[in-house]
This record gives sequence, structure tokens and C-alpha cells, in this order.
Amino acid sequence: MKRMVVGISGATGVVYGVRLLEVLRGLGIETHLVLTRPARLTIAYELERPVEEVLRLAHRVHPIHDVGSPLASGSFSCLGMVVAPCSMRTLAAIAHGLADNLLTRAADVMLKERRRLVLLVRETPLSLVHIENMAAVTRAGAIVMPPLPAFYAKPRTIGEMVDHTVGRVLDLFGLPNDLAPRWRDPEDPLS
Repeated sequence: MKRMVVGISGATGVVYGVRLLEVLRGLGIETHLVLTRPARLTIAYELERPVEEVLRLAHRVHPIHDVGSPLASGSFSCLGMVVAPCSMRTLAAIAHGLADNLLTRAADVMLKERRRLVLLVRETPLSLVHIENMAAVTRAGAIVMPPLPAFYAKPRTIGEMVDHTVGRVLDLFGLPNDLAPRWRDPEDPLS
């Protein structure tokens, strides 16, 4: 079975990480989840659902301070990791190699092993510090992907906007999905 690491930090937008867990389960991808303490608070606040319900979406949940977890080792074989959402604190820790908890250590492992690391960074407006940290992780090999809605698909619900972003994340890992309509050239009947 293919495996994916999912990190959820405390930034707004925890729905992206939760929806990713749901979709990966449907695709038969084994998920390994790491949540920060602020993520637990944000889940309760934004989603109005028990954290335990979210934890059950993952195949395995790893405690944030368990740096002895398999996720902390390059020998843990997986497709890669997605941090959804990625707070500016988490981004800064990853950008500067501060592997001070399991989420940032797992991200550090992805970078050193040259595995795919996708960060759905959440903040606005951006300061120069944020931009420099995004540049640093990009130079290190991560993909910075702010979860921005695409209006060409004419989304009617928040769920459709979330699915579009999650579909784009899956595309980065080569995983099949039909979460959002693909761009079609109206002039080209074959597109």
C-alpha cells in the first residue's frame, strides 16, 4: 500500500487537511497524521466536530513530540508529505531546519531524502519574513502551494473550492482524482 504523511498545523484552513485525509482514504493511500496542539484547537473551532473524528480518518496518528516515530527517519518509505494548512510558524521551522517536533522533523526528512513536500501556507498579507521563508523552503525542494480558489471552475460552495485545492495537491503526487473540473479551451473540442 502507498503511504502519505499528512501534517495539520494550527493555521486557519484545517478543512484542507481533513478533506485530504478523506480523499486519500478513498484512494487506498495509507495516511500517517501529525497534528500540532494549535491544530486541535482550530479543528474544534472551524469544523465544529470532535478532534477524535478527524483522527479516525488517518490510518495512524503520531504524537507531535514522538521524535522516535518512524516518520522521523529517512528509512520510512512514503510518497511524500503535505502540510495542510501550514502556519507561518511551521513554515519558519521547516525553512530553518528546526526539527523541534515530529511535524517539522518529518518535513525535514522529506527535504533531505528529496521526497515531495507540499506546504499549503496560510497567511495574508505576507511579510518579507514569510516570503523569504517560502523562498528558502522552495530552494530546499518543497512546493509552496497557498490554497487559493480558482474561479474558472465556477465553484458554488466552499466544499467545491476545497476540493479543487485538494485535487491540485493530488495532481502533484500523480494521484488520480476528479475533484474539480479541468481547464478546457472552449475553442478546442479535444481539450
